[in-house]
Amino acid sequence: MTDDKTIEVYNQKAASYDDLVSRDTPDPDLQAFIDALPAGGRVLDLGCGPGNSSAMMRDAGLHPDAMDASAEMVRVARDKYGINATLASFDDLTADSIYDGIWANFSLLHATKSDMPRHLKAIHKALKTGGVFHIGTKLGTDELRDSIGRMYSYYEADELLALLKAAGFTPRTPRFGRDKGLSGEMADFIIVLSDA
Repeated sequence: MTDDKTIEVYNQKAASYDDLVSRDTPDPDLQAFIDALPAGGRVLDLGCGPGNSSAMMRDAGLHPDAMDASAEMVRVARDKYGINATLASFDDLTADSIYDGIWANFSLLHATKSDMPRHLKAIHKALKTGGVFHIGTKLGTDELRDSIGRMYSYYEADELLALLKAAGFTPRTPRFGRDKGLSGEMADFIIVLSDA
């Protein structure tokens, strides 16, 4: 299910979000993802936002496909970063064994908890055998909106790892952190790189 209110927040705040998340060089998590992929590999930036990560993947020699449910994010990705992003939701992922890697950095946390197993299975199906999957999400137990109206699903570490394993992934050691997001609120997070 796509949450229209969350999408509208991103449409309204696309430029601010781009300012918040964009950088000139990959952060350690994106670099680890890039390093885990074969040279020239095909990747999917699932919930690409403004497209900066796709641009850095492209600059590293990968071939990114990018998709986002926010029309304004897709526009920024195309106009600012030269990424041919597609307007699409998580439910539009129907690929079969074509990607070397899938990057879902703080995007799938906008899916409902009831939909997450289905999305993870679609991601696993879209990956080649031995492909890698990056997911970042916020830590917690609830489904609720933040102060600017975005819907979030929060996961405890054991819960997320169990979901990944149930979908056929082999998770690597998770990384934990705390950071400030677009709303200005501090939040604990977990990042996991998994093998398909």
